[in-house]
Amino acid sequence: MEYVAALSLVLKGGVQQKLRWYFKLFDVDGSGCIDREELLLIFKAIEAINGVEQEFTAEELTDMVFSKIDVNGDGELSLDEFIEGIQADEVLSVMLTQSLDLTHIVSNIYTDIDSEQQLN
Repeated sequence: MEYVAALSLVLKGGVQQKLRWYFKLFDVDGSGCIDREELLLIFKAIEAINGVEQEFTAEELTDMVFSKIDVNGDGELSLDEFIEGIQADEVLSVMLTQSLDLTHIVSNIYTDIDSEQQLN
């Protein structure tokens, strides 16, 4: 059920809601901050799952995020830094949205379900 709620949020939620959810997703260790390794790990996983050629590699995207929004330079992103930074930078916002765009995967799932139902 949690998966369905998260999927609904990603597909229909507002910007603030999505960014909070992304932050929670990216904060792998639950520390309340996202470090470079966590973000890189997530971007690499998304890259592998997505299966779609991205404009930037996971490493490049991680470097861009940290160089633009790690305001205090401590190597970690707080929730405030993350939300404010992504919202303030249109390029990062678009890149983040595109890198997390899993709608083609959802579409494929629905197509598979429809095909299966037609066979039955």
